[in-house]
Amino acid sequence: MRAAVVVFPGSNCDHDTYYVLKDLLGIETDLLWYRETNLERYDLIVLPGGFSYGDYLRAGAIARFAPVVQALPEYIERGRGIVLGICNGFQILTEAGLLPGALTKNISQRFICKTVKLRVENNATPLTHLFRYGEIIELPIAHGEGRYIAPRETLERLKRNRQILLTYYEENPNGSVENIAAITDETGTVFGMMPHPERNSERLFGTGDGLRLFQGVMQGPAGTPLP
Repeated sequence: MRAAVVVFPGSNCDHDTYYVLKDLLGIETDLLWYRETNLERYDLIVLPGGFSYGDYLRAGAIARFAPVVQALPEYIERGRGIVLGICNGFQILTEAGLLPGALTKNISQRFICKTVKLRVENNATPLTHLFRYGEIIELPIAHGEGRYIAPRETLERLKRNRQILLTYYEENPNGSVENIAAITDETGTVFGMMPHPERNSERLFGTGDGLRLFQGVMQGPAGTPLP
């Protein structure tokens, strides 16, 4: 497997994610400048957290026009590999129309930085198949625009197709509809999540739950979903 972590002007979680993939998991990983458009050699492309272009206009609104993001539809259409957007990366994917819905300002109108509990709603994807269905995990969040919203018909489709991967458990920190914290597209190859798995990938920083998300992608196909 070969992975790429995209670096945008303003990214601040790129090296953290690179460290998890390369040093903890031993995956051949590149830091990929946002102007790059040749993605064919990668099995995993990560759009990391941060403040691409300073979050001017709104989070992800400018980065969606970056050359690397413009190259993603062809990469996805050809089934080249997995695309994972974390926090700002999730915002970019929704702005680019590669994931449904949108991320808007937290209902509190404040930036939130804390560890939250999450419930695994679908364990039959490359990202989540090392978890049990319904398992409660812990991951950090750090965002000012993490409130997921979508039209009712989109929400119904997400639920019908089991595209909701993680939901906030016990506490909804940002007001996301249906407590949504992570979703996938209909192909099951494009993922977006507001929590930061790279910030809890070692026991030193908590439960280490985040590492299993990356391990799941590395190990291949999804497992069989539990009822």
